[in-house]
Amino acid sequence: MDLATLIGLACGILIIVAAMVVGSSIGIFVNIPGVLIVLGGTAAATLMKFPLSDFMYALKVGVKLSFVNANNQPNELIKRIMDLADKARKGGLLVLEEEQIDNTFLKRGVQLGVDGYDPELVKKLLQNEMDFAVERQQLSEQIFRGMGDAAPAFGMVGTLVGLVQMLSNMSDPSAIGPAMAVALLTTLYGAIIANLICIPIADKISIRNAEVIKVKGLLI
Repeated sequence: MDLATLIGLACGILIIVAAMVVGSSIGIFVNIPGVLIVLGGTAAATLMKFPLSDFMYALKVGVKLSFVNANNQPNELIKRIMDLADKARKGGLLVLEEEQIDNTFLKRGVQLGVDGYDPELVKKLLQNEMDFAVERQQLSEQIFRGMGDAAPAFGMVGTLVGLVQMLSNMSDPSAIGPAMAVALLTTLYGAIIANLICIPIADKISIRNAEVIKVKGLLI
């Protein structure tokens, strides 16, 4: 579990809720049509940019990379590789077939070596696998950044819709203030979704991608 993501998200939500509660009721910040406009519009715009399969994959990858640590420590991997190399030198490559290897990428590379594949072919296969993983994660990052761009825009759309509805009914001046507040809520929703969820997840995917390149490059 990545505690940094959990702590950051929890603190962000608590600070926003506390600011809402102080001096007013949290109920005035709830507007279901506004939520639907922002979430529905953001999802619709993202689906127009990317295939549905990529969108669903990005959601899964975003949650996984944001909340789960891969636990790939370079120093530990280096020690493990040196241990495997020492055993292979003493007993041959076949002795590695019985080794328990937790890292799936390293395990695949060792198995290819045990199976007698040419070293250059092993390197090429692993490099292709790494490139594919990096490419998929970069796509997930792009999708979350796209959602981060779309959410504030649809928040503004919701605000404009609310303003049009308010201005079309000016017969009751006392209702203008509450109606304006409701109209502005969608802008708030868009800003929260973009800056507390989508953009931070995109940044976390970018960091994880850099780790993948470093660790898998080391293993190759």
